[in-house]
Amino acid sequence: MSKVERRVRSLVSDDGEMRDAVEVVLDNATDGEVQWVDVRDEITSGQWGRLIEKEVLVDGDTGFALADRDAIEAGLESDDGGLTGGSDVDTPETTTWTKWDKIAAVATIGAFVGYAVNPVRNAIAGAFDVVLGPLLNVVPFYVVIMVIALATGLYSTLLRAGLMDMEKMSAYQDRMKDIQDRRKEAKERDDQEALDAIQEEQMDAMGDQLGMFKEQFRPMVWIMFLTIPAFLWMYWAVGYRGSEAQYELGQLVVPIAGSVEWTAGLVGPIQMWIVWYFLCSMAFTQIVQKSLNIEMSPSSS
Repeated sequence: MSKVERRVRSLVSDDGEMRDAVEVVLDNATDGEVQWVDVRDEITSGQWGRLIEKEVLVDGDTGFALADRDAIEAGLESDDGGLTGGSDVDTPETTTWTKWDKIAAVATIGAFVGYAVNPVRNAIAGAFDVVLGPLLNVVPFYVVIMVIALATGLYSTLLRAGLMDMEKMSAYQDRMKDIQDRRKEAKERDDQEALDAIQEEQMDAMGDQLGMFKEQFRPMVWIMFLTIPAFLWMYWAVGYRGSEAQYELGQLVVPIAGSVEWTAGLVGPIQMWIVWYFLCSMAFTQIVQKSLNIEMSPSSS
């Protein structure tokens, strides 16, 4: 079923008078085009606007053209009045990962090994220590963590904005919302036939969940690819889980608790350096997003 047919079915199911309006437009179309002056005595301006809004009518050479005459007629021929004809919200194409995305994913999994395997952790942390180690000679450790958190907030925001298609995310959400709305209306009508059809459509739409996951996870792979090595360096520097600390890092003064060691469990088993990093990361991420005016949440139409 084409999207034009679905849109016509949706229009006539929402408003019974739209069926007459569509038929008037079809009757007055010449060479696939129709002008407002040809139909204004038979349909309202609101109905005309709805046809344009739903792209049943599109820009033509001299007026508005029928998007697809056969599909429009098929939408009117629906015996169920469009109640089980499906959503008029298009399903977006799934994003395909590039070879670089896949390489980054494999490298990220390899970096995760560093948390359990000392040689891997030491190799990654030693490489990052070339840059971050000298910084410790200039500023305290808590400032170094703030620098890392600022960098994390900046590149995570830019990567999500650049790699995650918000229009597709909105389309996924719009389709699921449309299905839920039609299911609710069918329940109110006690229309079992429509409920069965919507149930089948809902099962088909389960792939949308996978599509949304792939859309969200693609930037996350790159964010983790850049973040895990820096996190391993902090892990290595403080001597996490009984391993030897690489630097004399001092203490951090926090409200209520006072002076606290970086390896002290502040929130249950979660140590102070982890808490400080995540607090700084969340704060800087919000600041970066507001400063660059980047919206991270898809907007439903």
